[in-house]
Amino acid sequence: MENVQSNKMGTAPMFRLIISMSLPAMFSMLVQALYNVVDSYFVAQISEDALTAVSLVFPIQTLLIAVAAGTGIGINSLVSRRLGEQRQEAADSAASHGVVLALVSWVLFVLVGLFVTEPFFMLFTSDAGIAGMGADYMRIVCIASFGVFVEINLEKTLQATGNMIYPMVFQLVGAITNMILDPAFIFGFWFIPAMGVAGAAIATVIGQIFSMLVAIYVIAKKDHDVHISLRGFRVNWTTVKDIYAVGFPSIIMQSIGSVLVMGLNGILVTFSSTAVAVLGVYYKLQSFVFMPVFGLTHGVMPIMGYNFGARNKQRLLSALKIGCVVALVIMAFGTVLFWCAPDWLLSIFNASADMLSIGIPALRIISLCFIPAALGILFSTIFQAVGKGMYSLVISILRQLVVILPVAYFLAKLGLGYVWYAFPIAELVSFIASLVLYYVLYQKQIRTLEQPIEMME
Repeated sequence: MENVQSNKMGTAPMFRLIISMSLPAMFSMLVQALYNVVDSYFVAQISEDALTAVSLVFPIQTLLIAVAAGTGIGINSLVSRRLGEQRQEAADSAASHGVVLALVSWVLFVLVGLFVTEPFFMLFTSDAGIAGMGADYMRIVCIASFGVFVEINLEKTLQATGNMIYPMVFQLVGAITNMILDPAFIFGFWFIPAMGVAGAAIATVIGQIFSMLVAIYVIAKKDHDVHISLRGFRVNWTTVKDIYAVGFPSIIMQSIGSVLVMGLNGILVTFSSTAVAVLGVYYKLQSFVFMPVFGLTHGVMPIMGYNFGARNKQRLLSALKIGCVVALVIMAFGTVLFWCAPDWLLSIFNASADMLSIGIPALRIISLCFIPAALGILFSTIFQAVGKGMYSLVISILRQLVVILPVAYFLAKLGLGYVWYAFPIAELVSFIASLVLYYVLYQKQIRTLEQPIEMME
């Protein structure tokens, strides 16, 4: 049996290990955040209505990514734990199941694009122009979403083995392709006609497909710690269950974000469509702060999962502590940026005077949630890494349904400016709950961890 300590996740100095595994993901996430901003920047040049239309589609895109990333997180957690337990065949099986589950997820969103698009826009706007642009965008990103589903599952599989470079390359290929194609398909170039908002959607899915193709090539042609094969594939329902034990709560947790944005849009649209656009712009801008932290968790999660599987309590807790410190530094920088330069951030999106008057105080108030969010994200990461995805789900439900929407609804009665305070209030409450659940987890499963003698020899 291969010595468990031969894997860098069980032996390398922890801070250096976390940085080396996280930096590629953080870099690719920053590029992804840049893509999000560039995408909306070009859409905003069409009109504020176009920006509002894309903002209304954002919850559906969030739901799509939730299903893809949630399934990938389940695969990541299971593969890293099985590698830590030295169960190679089980790790290979989990990775192979990921490809099949990606295609199943894609079929579900084809149905969403075909049958849900029109009813969805009827809920939020009676403006035919906004609804038409948004419906075009939504249909394209849903029906052609197979690229993002397959790529994310392959990306998470490689991250579970400690390989962070190839996943970075996958994301870079998709994001850079998208940014290059955006102006061509939106405004027209050479033989490409100007397609407006629909062009932005086409550029998005082409970028996702290119990313998927590179991922498939790497999986097929390069050597890895897991082997994916669909030859003679048969579904192992125990493996599917183990993937979704972590993956399904993560899907629900991220999907709740979609429900949250739809709910907030419903509240904000009673004030103005500009308020909806401000919320959409916030989510684009905050990705510059949150994406690096999520990249950090991509590096930290397999380390946690591996050392939990290897029963190495010291390294598991060290990964959590160092991860929290790095996340706090990133979020502190984001808070300062949102407080000192909100007008400059909004000007990226061709903000009108009305958008500036609403958006400047909104960005400053919402950014108060960044610091507690840093710690909450890392606690959710350790819950997922050790197979306690339900704990993360409980925290997410508390943050985004139990607290923020009701609080936003009641604060809206006081005026638009008060709605934004729902964000820091919800984050503080959920952080306190995260501390309680971590204490429960520590007492039940972490406190008694002790690395087996045979793994230390």
